[in-house]
Amino acid sequence: MAVMDTQSTTVSSAGVIARLRSKAGRFLGGSSEASVTKRLAGTIFIIRVFSAALAYLSQILLARWMGGSDYGVYVYVWTWVLLLGSMMDFGISASAQKLIPEYRARGEHALLRGFLSGSRWLTFAVSSIVSLLLAGLVKTLSPWIDANAVLPLYIGCLTLPAFVVANTQDGIARSHDWMRLGLMPQFIVRQSLIIGLTAGAFALGFHLGATVAMLASAGAVWIAMLGQMVVLNRKLGGHIEPGAKAYDFRGWLAVSLPILLVESFYLLLSYTDVLVLQQFRSSEEVGVYFAVVKTLALVSFIHYAMAATTAHRFAEYHALGDKPRLEAYVAHAINWTFWPSLAATFALLALGKPLLWLFGPQFVAGYDIMFIAAIGLVVRSAIGPVERLLNMLGHQHICALAYALSFVMNLVLCVVLVPRFGGHGAAAATSISLVFETVLLFWIVRQRLGLHVLAFGK
Repeated sequence: MAVMDTQSTTVSSAGVIARLRSKAGRFLGGSSEASVTKRLAGTIFIIRVFSAALAYLSQILLARWMGGSDYGVYVYVWTWVLLLGSMMDFGISASAQKLIPEYRARGEHALLRGFLSGSRWLTFAVSSIVSLLLAGLVKTLSPWIDANAVLPLYIGCLTLPAFVVANTQDGIARSHDWMRLGLMPQFIVRQSLIIGLTAGAFALGFHLGATVAMLASAGAVWIAMLGQMVVLNRKLGGHIEPGAKAYDFRGWLAVSLPILLVESFYLLLSYTDVLVLQQFRSSEEVGVYFAVVKTLALVSFIHYAMAATTAHRFAEYHALGDKPRLEAYVAHAINWTFWPSLAATFALLALGKPLLWLFGPQFVAGYDIMFIAAIGLVVRSAIGPVERLLNMLGHQHICALAYALSFVMNLVLCVVLVPRFGGHGAAAATSISLVFETVLLFWIVRQRLGLHVLAFGK
């Protein structure tokens, strides 16, 4: 009997392992649209998590090497580079995921070839002109700017064109399902170069002030962008047949500028709570709240990964007129946004106290704020990446309006709630705004596209 029980247990264990291997094989190696999407989204998610760890490490090292004053100047300048660089492509990086699939579906190869090269030249030229204007603004305002920040700001202006072109190339690569080529130069290679170059300067005995750190960061951005350009051009050369090029600059901007508004209002919605909290509460409370937001960022990475993976397919199926395929793919994208987000939220809330303790014992005081902030993230994930669906299907104007209304609501609620409730009020304001945004987007998709975009129900 003992031998039989042992054999039964062994067979049972082997069966479980076989089933797990079979499921893993279908998930990782399948050729269906669902398998490809999950695999690509998983790749993006891993890249974002690893890049967040690299960024966290780099900030710790820079703060220790530079000291408080120089580090503060560096963070100030680099934040401006991140914010302006994310908007100075005028939405071209996002619209690439709409235009490229449409050109392919319609057989408009001249326009496709024109966009692949012309979009990068356009964003480089415009961002260079804007950077020169910003440098002139820095020179004009230099008497009122901290003297230690002037030269780093000039270097920041020099960094912007490469940053913007890298964003554009990211959109082009993602439109061809080359997720690693699109994301790794920005999130992994660039961050690694910043750490390596600043560590090298520190090891060689240079005074690692804000200027040297910004020079290292500028070098990292340019090197990563140029390397990405070489690889992208090589892959495009083997993927797109050479031929005549046509340039529809006006058409590109007509699609891109409303998407830029969506992205801009999203950025404002993301930063409003912290900026308002900083005006009414102590820096210690802001730090605790910021730690809570960073801890919950893992949930946002899931949404980002699925949005980055699915956007160009929405545009492709719409251009082909294949509505059943589009509906099925939208439902798949929503399910694979909501359920993993829900699971990640439960895990983060369960581990919230030890995770916040890593920032310092005093940060554990923000644990209850996590529950308030998590509500908005979970509700928002219930409709998946529908803002990308609206943008890709030509409804970017009303999508921008929805984001603008959500931003205004968030700002008003923050101003009302933060002075009295602090971080709890900021979290509540943001969650209420995200719920409002979710309901609004759900209604818009229902009215405009006739689609049910909840992870549950019919």
